[in-house]
Formats: sequence, C-alpha cells, structure tokens
Amino acid sequence: MSEEEAEAMLLELKEKAELMVDLAYSSTLYDNKEIAKEVYELEDYIDKLHYELQKLAVEDSKKGELEVDETLAIIRLGNCSEIIADAAREIADVELRDIELHPVIKESILESDEVILKAEVKENSVLNGKKLGDIELATKTGMWVVAIKRGKKWIYGANKNTMIKKGDILFVKGPREGMKHFMALVEGKESEI
Repeated sequence: MSEEEAEAMLLELKEKAELMVDLAYSSTLYDNKEIAKEVYELEDYIDKLHYELQKLAVEDSKKGELEVDETLAIIRLGNCSEIIADAAREIADVELRDIELHPVIKESILESDEVILKAEVKENSVLNGKKLGDIELATKTGMWVVAIKRGKKWIYGANKNTMIKKGDILFVKGPREGMKHFMALVEGKESEI
C-alpha cells in the first residue's frame, strides 16, 4: 500500500465517520428510521474498509515496506474512526429501538451553536437545477450539505459538481445564524443567495 493509498483510506474512514455522526443525530432529531438505517449501512462499510486498511498495513510491515511504528500509527488512526462510527451507530440505535429521547438531551442538541437541518427543495427554489459550486451555498449561508436524499437514493460527499434538483431532501449543517436564510432559499421565498 502506498502512502497515498493509506492517506486516502484514512481520510475516507474519517469523513464517513463524521457523516455518520451527523446522520445519527439527524435520525433522532427528525424521528427518522430511514436515516438511522443508513447509519447502520455506513457502519458496515466502515468495518470493511477498516479491516482492509489493517490488513494492508500488516502485510506491508511484514514485507518491510512499513516500519513497525508506521504500521501502528496507521492502525491506531483507523481505530479512532472506527470508534466514532460505532458511537454513531449507537446513537442511531436509539431511533431504531424507538427509545424516547429525554427532553433535556433533545433540547441540548437543538440549543447547540451548530444546527442540522432537513429541507426539501421546492420547484421555485433558486437552488433548483444549480450545482453546489455555482451557488457557493456553504460560503454564502454557512450551511454545507451533509447528504442529499433523491427519491430512494442517497448522495454523500456532495461536491461542487453536485446538482440540486427539486424534491431533493437536503441534510445540511452549519451555524444557527444561517438557518433562516437557507430555509428561505430552499422554500423559494428568497432568490438572493
């Protein structure tokens, strides 16, 4: 495994674990079992990727291509993302087992400086038919797209070339101050991004 491959695998583990945390909290806030199930599927994916990373690191160490310290560092970094992914799955499990969140917990999530929103893109929205890179949503509103649900399909890791379409359900994360403007854009009530 090359240094670039190890870096790419570790980065993917980290990004997927972060996404899982956002989705797990979303599933509990919006009482959405479908999102919680997505967290479970992502956790299975992370388990496989983590195993593959460990296997390649050990094989490279045996061949003498990696020092023992480098191998341990790669494995430990992978373990950190695995632990985060497991914790996200436990959060999603609360939703899947129909456990009622204590009002204090729900309130503390809602009171945080950063919010997670779920919004459907309306036909008359300025976002409809635009690429994320063209509208600079994160720069202008502070809200960045965590995931998009389009019909039955989920889109993770949206980038500047990702097209937003009417009917898309956007899961976004950002500062509380950007919430009102973002919702107005999605609902077609404002056209100035």
